[in-house]
Amino acid sequence: MNQTASRPLRLPGLRLKAGRERSLLRRHPWVFSGAVDRVEGNPGLGQTVAVRSADGAFLGWGAYSPDSRIAARIWDFDESTVIDVPFFRARLARALALRERLLPGEQAVRLVHAESDGLPGLVVDRYGDVLTLQASSAGAQHWREAIADLLLELTGVTGIFERSDADSLAVEGLQPRTGTLRGPELGEVPFQEQGLRFRANLAHGHKTGFYLDQRDNRALLGSLCAGQEVLDCFCYVGAFATVALARGAKHVTLVDSSADALDTAAVHLADNAVAAGAELVQADVFQYLRRLRDQGRSFDIVVLDPPKFAPTVATAERAARGYKDINLLAFKLLRPGGLLFTFSCSGGVSADLFRKIVAGAALDAGVDAQVLRHLGPGHDHPVDLSFPEGEYLKGLLCRRC
Repeated sequence: MNQTASRPLRLPGLRLKAGRERSLLRRHPWVFSGAVDRVEGNPGLGQTVAVRSADGAFLGWGAYSPDSRIAARIWDFDESTVIDVPFFRARLARALALRERLLPGEQAVRLVHAESDGLPGLVVDRYGDVLTLQASSAGAQHWREAIADLLLELTGVTGIFERSDADSLAVEGLQPRTGTLRGPELGEVPFQEQGLRFRANLAHGHKTGFYLDQRDNRALLGSLCAGQEVLDCFCYVGAFATVALARGAKHVTLVDSSADALDTAAVHLADNAVAAGAELVQADVFQYLRRLRDQGRSFDIVVLDPPKFAPTVATAERAARGYKDINLLAFKLLRPGGLLFTFSCSGGVSADLFRKIVAGAALDAGVDAQVLRHLGPGHDHPVDLSFPEGEYLKGLLCRRC
């Protein structure tokens, strides 16, 4: 390891421009490259650096990333803290204890949620006796071997699979890493949610193999769908549809453009003995919604859980048109009294903007609608109050009046 409990007399550092320390004083964990006046010393990729204001006041210990727009991500704001193995053991233990308190016995759960758990760029999910690890920042990759050993020690799992393949790696100057990190060779892992059987494809599934952030929203759908006809758009591996049918939905139409995703959805439906109530459709969702509209079809419940349309604020305007189109069509397909579960996982679209988009879609569809509930991820996806960027998943449960 490059850092030990005995800190060198002079660690490399970043000196900020005058007046650029305000976000750090509010405990936001990102130091943007434009705020840096100079680099002191010769820090390596992911190495711990002392971040100081223009007048030399200590602001935080960060992990250096010379090629990224985010020049450093802060580990801790206390100058007395040492960034070493015991530091990571304590942070990981704190994150694990929170999940055990909030979701005891849950087989599939997010154990570490990056910046919101004080571990920037590190995501760890649990599927039964296996963990997936995603290190998408220079600091997380710098410490990945130690973190993997600590996770085995603290959780007692049999293996860890790495999914460090996010698009953001390139701007961090990092190479993608995918494969078994600890334990036997790993691929597809079975687990249960709400007593239902699912499988996480660790190597090729989206994110870390499954959308754990939608657990609570799947449960909510299940509580409302008995006897209902459901349209599940961007269904991916059919988790919403499987829960709906298992909880008494009369029929679910699953739509996705990916044949592989629909194949896995068919497996989940079969594994839970609910395939008879499902129709799987491979199609572009935008085009298929228009086709359903032209056919005069209608549904009791529509689920819209699209992929990320706007990764940044700069792309939000274009994404807004896509969100409005699908929500407008969904409102038209809903029967009076029908329910719309609609989501955005785009970081560039705020919750306020998303609500305005959905409101505009209802207006253009010529329907009156109510918001029954604001939706988001479960307790295992906390959002640090100093890091609003962590609140990526926004959702609304709407009712067509």
